[in-house]
Amino acid sequence: MRLGVLLADDHKLVRAGLKALVGGFSGFAVIGECGDGREAVRMTRDLDPAIVLMDLSMPGLNGLDATARITRESPQTRVIVLSMHTAENYVREAFRVGALGYVIKDDAVHDLEDALRHAALGHRFLSPALSATLGPERLAQIAVNDGNGRDGEPLTSRQREILQLIAEGRSTRDIAERLSISVKTVETHRAQVMERLGIRDVAGLTRYAMRLGLVGPDC
Repeated sequence: MRLGVLLADDHKLVRAGLKALVGGFSGFAVIGECGDGREAVRMTRDLDPAIVLMDLSMPGLNGLDATARITRESPQTRVIVLSMHTAENYVREAFRVGALGYVIKDDAVHDLEDALRHAALGHRFLSPALSATLGPERLAQIAVNDGNGRDGEPLTSRQREILQLIAEGRSTRDIAERLSISVKTVETHRAQVMERLGIRDVAGLTRYAMRLGLVGPDC
């Protein structure tokens, strides 16, 4: 029996490469793929994969918030983050929202396979390159802090979602239609985000979203 894997990455060529790799690992099969976080949440609900390979920087809904929703709504599914981001804050946030593994895109193929096998057993996996960079003390701190929620986060999940869409250049009306809420509600959330962050312009919001990894530098 093969364990089903869902691929979530906004680059088609990356998904194609991952599909070929994962399909070659004994005991695993790709059962679906998507290019944005919102679709990843929906497909997880519909397909019930054993594991989701999750990119962080995706349009519409980023990988961190998608991971949080998946681990809350589909706790039987394990999420492995597969990202180019190597900074400690990304690793910490990934584990805090429920990811079971973190692999960087420069890792060796066998590291990805190891991550999948660890996740299948319910064990946590961290890229060997990151383990060497962070060191045992930092890893111990991350282990203590993971799974504790996001109480220190100044924004709610909805506000983070709206922040990402603003940073992507979406209009207020477009955001309202995408989220099925009123224009007034979007404007209220936008004002609250600016107030909480102490930021008064879209350029500042975009820079903040980039620091969080909600959008890439090309937005």
